Amino acid sequence: MRIIAGKFGGRRLSHFKAEHIRPTTDRIKEVIFNKLQSDIDEARVLDLFSGTGSLALEAISRGARQVDAIEKNHKSVQIIKANCELLKVPASELQIFKQDVFSFLKGEFAQGYDVVLVDPPFTEKIGHEVMVAVGESGLCRYNFRLFIETGRHEKLENNYGPLVLVEQKNYGDKHLSQFQCTPNS
Repeated sequence: MRIIAGKFGGRRLSHFKAEHIRPTTDRIKEVIFNKLQSDIDEARVLDLFSGTGSLALEAISRGARQVDAIEKNHKSVQIIKANCELLKVPASELQIFKQDVFSFLKGEFAQGYDVVLVDPPFTEKIGHEVMVAVGESGLCRYNFRLFIETGRHEKLENNYGPLVLVEQKNYGDKHLSQFQCTPNS
């Protein structure tokens, strides 16, 4: 696993052994961040089901102002912390919340995010449930772009409240879907 581009471009992340994690491939990371291009600079990013922190750290590397990484698994949180230490990323840039994503989404959001990255556990097939929760959350008071990686056989709707499907592409056994959240749409 590595950071593709930006200030940490080419740097390898810490090696880990964890059967519960399937890291996002470089190909999918590249697609996401190519679509974001200059929109990632100074962005506030939310990384749901952060896993190893690979997407969160890619966002920081490419200029995101601040990333909130949500992850409930203790081993994953340790991996994210190790990767932050390896790259010397301060807590002011990447905050880790050891919390269940569904509980987090029921919380209050004083400020919004520009980008939301979602990579739910591949074994659980919960993409639709996550999108329902995001669509019903207080996050949708704000305008943001959302990318979700799901298994090829998982079905997502075209709309989840104010979230509208913009694009969906197949990458082998995975789908990458992009949604736009526009409040009051």
